[in-house]
Amino acid sequence: MWNVLDDDAVFPTDEVRPSEVAPVLPLFGTVEDETVLGWQERALCAQTDPEAFFPEKGGSTREAKKVCTGCEVRAECLEYALEHDERFGIWGGLSERERRKLKKRVV
Repeated sequence: MWNVLDDDAVFPTDEVRPSEVAPVLPLFGTVEDETVLGWQERALCAQTDPEAFFPEKGGSTREAKKVCTGCEVRAECLEYALEHDERFGIWGGLSERERRKLKKRVV
């Protein structure tokens, strides 16, 4: 086996100073994405059929809205949809049309 270190190499001690530690970066996305979108992991829709949240035109939204009613991250979901101008699907318990009306009232 080869020694790739110098014989005089200084080995790190068990004590590591915070200034010496390189930051840990996620492989995908950014650190902000992980904290901002963390609500999606707790969303009830992530545990149900996604097709219910994107019904065909004229299709029922009742089932999706029923799931949203009991979801703990409903407010975060709606806020995300409004901020990112989501144009399709049920987000935060509201349809596309309902979100447009809400945006008009706020503006």
